[in-house]
Amino acid sequence: MTSAPRVEILLATYNGARYLPEQLDSLVAQTHRPLSLVVRDDGSTDDTPAIVARYAERLPLRVLPGGHLGVRRAFFALLAAADPAAEYVAFCDQDDVWLPDKLARAVAALAPRAPDQPALYCARAILTDGDLNPIGHTRLPNRPPGFYNALIENIASGMATVMNRAAVNLINAAPPDAAVNPIHDWWAYQAVTACGTAIYDPEPALLYRQHGRNTIGVARGPFAGFRARVMRQLSGQSRGEIGALAGELRRCLGDRMTPEARTLLDDFLQPRGLLARLGYVARCPLHRQRPSDDLAFRLLYLLGRV
Repeated sequence: MTSAPRVEILLATYNGARYLPEQLDSLVAQTHRPLSLVVRDDGSTDDTPAIVARYAERLPLRVLPGGHLGVRRAFFALLAAADPAAEYVAFCDQDDVWLPDKLARAVAALAPRAPDQPALYCARAILTDGDLNPIGHTRLPNRPPGFYNALIENIASGMATVMNRAAVNLINAAPPDAAVNPIHDWWAYQAVTACGTAIYDPEPALLYRQHGRNTIGVARGPFAGFRARVMRQLSGQSRGEIGALAGELRRCLGDRMTPEARTLLDDFLQPRGLLARLGYVARCPLHRQRPSDDLAFRLLYLLGRV
């Protein structure tokens, strides 16, 4: 009898004592087995480490050495430490709550993919307030996930992302430079779609808590994304981020990309003057999911701010 594939859950914690027990309880309640949990704490000063330790009898658990890295580098450290024997790996945030069938659905979606093809699963989430009262849903993408989208936008939030072993090996073989410091989930979405495939599940797989201290929240309103993206780029907060990520992606994975993705990336990275940028915007096949966000990207590209 063939055993079910194991999923290893990668959890980064930092002063998460208020919400962490509910998340850990939801991991214990997952219908998929076997699973294991790897935790890395970023220097908590509350009861987070003690809470994690109490779950050692309920979940196969490893705790990595801690120390402050920040959420981005912490997840890359967790990826590097993932057990090579685990067939699937899931990112996990400390303040959400997973629905019981989240991992089972992810494995069922990823299982038909060839084991040597990098593949990523991501899903919609139910938005809640700090007390888990539903207040909405994350947006459904207007178009399928893929590299044409991933190069300039992330729809694969780490809270809802599960990858197969080939995807984990791809990222670990050539991790991005710490000086570029990409957010882990966007990098995973870019890398996997450049070399393999991504699957988006429109059915919610978890409760995404909005409590005011989220590392990344959800913009609301028809033009909230447009305003936020334009202001970040014009203020210099994120100026050049997309271009820097694209260049690092080319350096790390250029030889492993599909020919189509490599051609798309090389075209995007071509230096251009204003008139050439105008021509590129007119024919550019890249897209963000919302029309207003797509307009923001094209405007910022014309201004040389991506």
